This record gives sequence, structure tokens and C-alpha cells, in this order.
Amino acid sequence: MPVHNAEIASVFREIADLLDLEQANPFRIRAYRNAARTVEELATDLAELIAAGKELPRLPGIGADLAGKIREIATTGHCATLDQLRKAEPPGLVEFLTLPGLGPKRAKAIYDELGVHTLNQLHRAAKDHRLRQVAGLGEATERRIIEAIEARAGKPVRHKLSVAAKIADSLVALLRGAPGVRTVEVAGSYRRSKETVGDLDILVGADKVNEVMDRFTRYDEVAEVMARGPTRATVMLRSGMQVDLRLVPDEVFGAALVYFTGSKAHNIAIRRRAQERGLKISEYGVFRGTRRIAGSTEEQVYRAIGLPWIAPELREDQGEIAAAEAGALPVLVKLADLAGDLHCHSRATDGHNTIREMAEAARAIGLSYIAMTEHSRHLTVAHGLDPRRLLRQIDEIDRLNENLSGITILKGIEVDILEDGRLDLPDDVLGRLDLVVGAVHSAFNLSRERQTKRVLLAMDHPHFTILAHPSGRLIPERQPFDLDMAAVVRHAKARGCFLELNAHPDRLDLLDTHCRMAKEAGVLVAISSDAHRTFDFANLRFGVGQARRGWLERDDVLNTRPLARLRTLLKRTM
Repeated sequence: MPVHNAEIASVFREIADLLDLEQANPFRIRAYRNAARTVEELATDLAELIAAGKELPRLPGIGADLAGKIREIATTGHCATLDQLRKAEPPGLVEFLTLPGLGPKRAKAIYDELGVHTLNQLHRAAKDHRLRQVAGLGEATERRIIEAIEARAGKPVRHKLSVAAKIADSLVALLRGAPGVRTVEVAGSYRRSKETVGDLDILVGADKVNEVMDRFTRYDEVAEVMARGPTRATVMLRSGMQVDLRLVPDEVFGAALVYFTGSKAHNIAIRRRAQERGLKISEYGVFRGTRRIAGSTEEQVYRAIGLPWIAPELREDQGEIAAAEAGALPVLVKLADLAGDLHCHSRATDGHNTIREMAEAARAIGLSYIAMTEHSRHLTVAHGLDPRRLLRQIDEIDRLNENLSGITILKGIEVDILEDGRLDLPDDVLGRLDLVVGAVHSAFNLSRERQTKRVLLAMDHPHFTILAHPSGRLIPERQPFDLDMAAVVRHAKARGCFLELNAHPDRLDLLDTHCRMAKEAGVLVAISSDAHRTFDFANLRFGVGQARRGWLERDDVLNTRPLARLRTLLKRTM
């Protein structure tokens, strides 16, 4: 069966983890981790290129050796290096690495020092508080391990939105190519832009039913056809994601799309509203008695119960029905509204492209400005900039801006917020920048009081502009750290600075609830890609989805402004 980018990335990620267990060369480990991220986020299907006899594209950080492994995995489905590494490690230890948040060093320490060799033993050791005998492990780690193991035993796997998007995009293209297909829509939590997706629900309007079903069940990612009937099929993909396909008549397509988009709470609320009007609403339409009065479009369904159409991202029963009834629904921000990107990296630190390449890629997707915000010196793993190197980059950006057309590069930094609230670089250097993006990259386990004080002190700095990825979460590896976001939002308003919504699918941070909090306080939010490669700008779509879940409109988003207006706003924070 064909191997796709996700499988290749998974192989590279596992190799990196196993090399870490062996305490191999850190540069070799990092090369595999970077390669995994590059391959996973690449839009081009590498296996398809190889099958067609084409050359692999030049990919940042992937030389001849890794390219050869990509070919090996794509053509055979295996990697000899991974097979050898697996044989060298005990099976139980390898399994520990599949738990989110339990890295190679901690996994090996638990295995060696406690004699814990299976997931069941690990669960028992965590519940007995024995993990605390290992240096660096405490109550929080035990709790996370217990939750992860119990979740694996009792709950379906959830997938990051970006992973679901690749599957959904591929299936939609496949099904739209079938003869007689008129409409294809992906519903469920995916359509509502949830951060993670359990399964996919796809609705299709078509004439030739059998051809659609055949095309769907023969999709090359299908591991098992779980059910197939005249109007519905369910498959399990090799990624572990379940996909349900429903063939829906045109006259009820809108009602089915409302129903299967959800959320459950929203559907209950609109069903109750229909009942109050003597109506019944279901996936088959809106009925008065036995007569269907609406169902072909979503707009028709909502109109039948006295409401305007409600955007899918708002359908969480969090005030959207009252807002619709009052004519106060937000006009949600769109991807096309973004004028620029205020958080990007180049190969000067841990990025993979030059500043010019990043600027040209941004211009190609219609952006008119980007901010180069390399890491600062405290983040040594990213080869962060010290004052001397940052000043050199400032001069480089000035030269590039003289020669580039259609795009402006703003001078910035993603400066570490140190544990005491100080910023990682001196004032005389920060003062030469267009913007300063402050970020917490360490000491995540501080108490709520200390973490909040740390961030507020940083925001008080005269050069502070934007608070990056405010909760610090990584999906699904790291939970948000304990921070009083209400206090942070109030302080941002008082100080006149901004909050970032980091669009990287591992983060999607601000949380949607915090987006609403910022909107209500009048604090602008920057939707930024955190791009480390030219193709990372595509992540902006996920940031916009999260912003829409948070009720943000165009005017609530900092980087919808044209450059001249943006510069005015940035100067107010300096």
C-alpha cells in the first residue's frame, strides 16, 4: 500500500526518539526531528513523486542520506535503520515513548531505575507515587501519565487539526472527481475548526451512488472497511482515523449538514427552539407535523426557526443563538483579511530558509509584510541571537528592504521572558526593533501567582509589543501552564500591547475562550504562523479557524491592518 508523508514523518520521529535513548549525537537526533516536521507539513506527496519516477524536491535540512531513507520508506514501507534501532531497545521502553509528554530520557530513567517495563506497570507505579523516586519527576508527571494511559484505554484517539485537514483535503478531492458528484462537505468538529478531531463525517450529494462508494472504500489509506450500505460507509484509515461517508439527497442536504456539523449542545439548543415554535428539526429537515418546510440548505434550516445562518465555528451553544436572534452575530475574520505575519524565523536560528526566501514566500501568498522574530540567546537549543548577531540581522533586513518589492520585512525578535520577568536582551538593542514578541520557553511549572507575575512584569517593559503563544501548550504533549489570563488581558489593555494567536497546529494558542476575552476587552490579537519554513505560512488557515471560534472579526486582529496603520499601532507600545 502507498506510504504518505505522515508515515514517513512518523518513522523519522521514532528514529529520533530511539537515537535519543542511545544518547546518540544531538545533531543527528535534531536532523531527524527537523526532517519529520518538514515532511509532515509538506503539501506535496513525496511517495507519489517517487512512484512517478520524479526527483524529490530540495527540502531544507534533508540531504542525500535522509532523501535516501525517504525513498526507502516510500517504496518498501520499511526503514532498515528504524528496524535496527527497535531491536536494540526493549519493547516496553519503546512503547513508553508513545505517551505524550514522556520523552526518551525520562522514559529510560523510569525503565532502568524503577524496573518498570510495561504500560501496566507504569500505570501502577504512577498511582503508587513511585515515579517521584526518579530525579525530575513529580506529582504533575504522575498525573499526566495516569491520564494518558487511561485515556488510551478508554477513549478514541484524537488527531491534530492539521493531520485531519490533509486527510479531509485528499478525500474531498478524490470524491469530487467521481462521476455524478454535485456536493462534498466535511462536517463534524473538523468543520467547526476544533483543535483536535476524533473522526471525519463527509456528506456527499451525487447521482451515481455505487461509483462514489467504490471510490471511497478503495482509497489507498483505508486499512479496513468497517461497514458499507447503499447510502453510508465507514472506514478506518491506517492513521487510526475513522471516516464516515453519507450520501444525502439534495432536498435535505442542508439539514444533514447542520446536524452532522454539531456541536451536540448547539443541535440541542436549535431543536429546543424549533419545538417552541411547534416544529421538529432533524437531519432530514424541519417539519411542521409531517410536512417538511425546510432542509435543502443550512440557511433555509436556520431561517425556518427564525435565525440567520450561524457560522460553523460558532456552533458551541456559547451565546451564538442569542446573538443570532439579536442580529449581533460577528462578521468573522477570513484568511484573505490578513495583510501580514508577525512571527517568522529564518535559518539564522532554528528556521530552514533565508530571510529573503521567507519574504518572497509570504509575498507569493498575498501578504504585504512579515516580521522576522528569531529566538533570543536564552533559547540555546534554537541557536538564539545575542545582541551582536541581532544587530547584524537588523542591517541585513535594511538591505533587503531596499531591494525587495511588494513585501516589507519588519525587524523583530522572539525574546525569552526569563523566570523573573526580565527580557533576554538589553534595552538599547530592543529599542532598534519594530516589534518585540515576548515568549515563555522555560519554567512552565511555576505557580499560578508566580507565572502570572512573571508575564505581567515582562509586559511592563517599554519595548514589549506582543505576548507569544500565551498559554504555552503543545498539542497533545504539554498542557497550558497555569496563568491568570484575565489578569494578562487586563494588563495588555492597560499597557496597550497585544496577544498572539499562534497558528502552528501544535499550539493554536490563544485558546478560543481567551480570544473572546481579548475581544471583549478591546485587546487586539495577532494571528501569526510561527513559520520556520516557507511552506509554514499555510498554517495561517488554522490560526484563522481558531480566531473564528473565538468570535474574532477583522478589526479584532492586529495584522489585518495595512502596514502604515500597523506601524502606528506598534509605536504606541514602544
